[in-house]
Amino acid sequence: MTELSAELVVDGRVPRTPVISPDGSRLCHVVTPGCLTGDHLDTELWLTGLDGDGVPVRVPNGPATVSDPRWSGDSGTLFFLSDRAERGVPQLHRLDGGEVTALTGWRAGITGHLPLADPGLVALLAGDEPTEEDERRARERDDAVVAGEHEAHDRLRLLDLRTGRIATPGVFAGRHVVEVRQRPDGGPLAVLTRAAADSDYGPRTGRLHLFDPVTGTAEDLGPVGAEAYSLAWWLSADGWHLGWIALTPPLLQAGTAVFDLALSSGARSNRTADLPMCPTELCPTGAAPLVVFADGLDTTVASLDATGLTVLARHPGHLGDVTSSLDGKRIAALTGTRHEPVNVHAGAPTGPLRKVTDTRPQLKGITLGTQQPLTYRAADGLELDGLLVLPPGRTASDGPFPLVTIVHGGPYARYADTCQLFWWPSAQWLATAGYAVFLPNPRGGQGHGHEFAAAVAGRVGQEEWTDILTGVDLLVAGGVADPGRLGIAGWSHGGYMSAWAVSQSDRFRAALVGAGVADWGMLAADGENGQFEAALGGSVGWSGIGPHPHDAVSPISYAGRIRTPVLILHGAEDTNVPYGQAVYLHRALRHFGVEHEFVTYPREGHSFRERNHQLDVMRRTRAWFDRWLQP
Repeated sequence: MTELSAELVVDGRVPRTPVISPDGSRLCHVVTPGCLTGDHLDTELWLTGLDGDGVPVRVPNGPATVSDPRWSGDSGTLFFLSDRAERGVPQLHRLDGGEVTALTGWRAGITGHLPLADPGLVALLAGDEPTEEDERRARERDDAVVAGEHEAHDRLRLLDLRTGRIATPGVFAGRHVVEVRQRPDGGPLAVLTRAAADSDYGPRTGRLHLFDPVTGTAEDLGPVGAEAYSLAWWLSADGWHLGWIALTPPLLQAGTAVFDLALSSGARSNRTADLPMCPTELCPTGAAPLVVFADGLDTTVASLDATGLTVLARHPGHLGDVTSSLDGKRIAALTGTRHEPVNVHAGAPTGPLRKVTDTRPQLKGITLGTQQPLTYRAADGLELDGLLVLPPGRTASDGPFPLVTIVHGGPYARYADTCQLFWWPSAQWLATAGYAVFLPNPRGGQGHGHEFAAAVAGRVGQEEWTDILTGVDLLVAGGVADPGRLGIAGWSHGGYMSAWAVSQSDRFRAALVGAGVADWGMLAADGENGQFEAALGGSVGWSGIGPHPHDAVSPISYAGRIRTPVLILHGAEDTNVPYGQAVYLHRALRHFGVEHEFVTYPREGHSFRERNHQLDVMRRTRAWFDRWLQP
C-alpha cells in the first residue's frame, strides 16, 4: 500500500474552469499544477467529447499560462487566454479546426473576454496600453503613484475579428469593468462596473449598465449590492430580466442573495430571501438560469423563473464552476467525493454526474481517513454541522484520539462533504498521521442562509467560538477526543480563530496560526479588504478615541493570557492579511515568554504557490502537533 506523502499532495494536477459548448456536445477545461516549481505556472487546455465515452485531448499551446476558455455561440470555435508570446501578458487566442491562432497583441494584456452573437465580434476586458509618457516614467523610475490618478482598471473593448482592430467605446466614465453578459437573443450587453479595481472600495461601488455594441450607446441601470457578480439573463412574460448575486444589504458581512431586475418596470427583488442556504453561482442557459446553492455540507441546484425556484437536485459535497449547455439539460462542474479529490464531472442538473477527468491517479490505492458528517446543536440551540475525520481504518469506538480542530477561512466559507486533502493544514494529512480531526461550520459561514452568516458582523470570536467549543465538548464526551491532547489550527480567518482560541482558553495543547489576524483595527487599516474587515471587527481606528469594539475581539488584546505553544506561518508578501499581523503576534508572544515558532515564507502571498514552501507547511504542521499532542 502506498503511503501518503507531502509530495503526492503538492505535486498533483488540479482541474479548473470547465466550460460546456452551447450545444452540449463538448467540454473544455484547464489543468494547473498544484504548485509552482519555476518562474512561471504552465497550465494546460483540454477538450472532451461528452457524447459517448469521450477521452480528454490536450490542446497544443506550448509552455504558457492558459485560462478563461469560452465557446462561440455556434459551438464551433473555442476562445481562450494565453501568455505564450509574452509571459504574464495574456492575449486572446482561438482554436478553430484544430489550429490555434493569436488574435490580439494588446500590450497591457487581456483580462477577460466574451464571444458575442455577431460571429465577427468579441468583447474584451483590458487595461489601457502604456503611453510614451508611461514608458518614459518607467525607464527613469519617475513612478510616484498618486491615489486615484494612476490606478489601473479594465475597460470594455470590442475586437473585430474581420479586421483585427480593437475599439474602445467611450462609455462608463472610466469605471472598472468587472463582468459582461450578452442577452441570449443577441441583444445588448449587461455590464457590471465598479468605481475602482481594488478590493476595499471597488466592491462597494458596483453599478449595472446596458451596452449596445451596434450603436455604442450605454444605459445606467443603477447600483447593485456589494460584491456583485455572476450576471444572467432570462425572459419572462413581462419581458427580460437580469439577475446577479451580491451580499444581502445593508451589512458587509452577510449572506449572498440572488437579485432580480425586471427591465420593463425597473422593479428589483431578492429572489432568495429567507432561504436556509446561500447562492454561490448563477449559471446562464438559453432560458431559466440555474442557481447553485451551498446547502449545509452539500450543494443544491435549482432553476429560477418568474414563478420562483424549482429545486432540481441536491448533490453531495461541493459543486464549483458550474457551466451549462444552452438548453440547460447538461451541466459540468468541479466536484469530488469524501475520498477522491476534485475532478470535472458532467451530466444532467438533476444528477447523477459522471466523472470526466482523472487528474490525480497517483492517489489511488492510498487509504485515507474515515470522514463522516456531524450535526449538533449550539449552546443556544442553533443547529450546526461539520465533519469528523478519523485515522484510516479506525472508528469512534477506538478513541479517544488526539484531536485537532481546523477552522475554515472566510469566515464566509464552509466545509463541504468532500475530500479534505490540501497543502495547508488539512484533515486527511493529519488523520493519516493518527489524529482525529474536527472541521466545524460555525456561525458566520456559508450554507445556512443570510442570518447565519451575518451573526458574526462586529462579533467575530463570540458565538462562532462557542459553536466550535460545543463541538469539541461533544467529541470529548463521546470518547472520540482525548481532552488532554487537543490542538487547533486554521488559515486566514481560521488562523484568527486559532489565535483567538488560545487567548480565551488553555484547553488546547498546541495551536497553528496560518496567515491569521491578530488585530482587527490594523487589518481594516492596511488589509486589502478594508471596510469588509471592519464589518467583522466592528469598528475602525478613525471611529474616535478608543477603546474600540475591534479591540475586544482581537487576539492581540489578550496575548498576556496565552500559555499554549503557537506555530505562526505567514507569507512575506501577503496583502490580504498583511505580514505585520504575524510580526505583531510574534512580538507579543515573545514579550510574554510564550513558547512559539514564527516562520516567514519569502515571495508568498495569502495562498502559497512555491513547491518547497507548500512541502514545508505540510511537514511542519505534522511535526508541530506531533511534538505537543502525541505521547
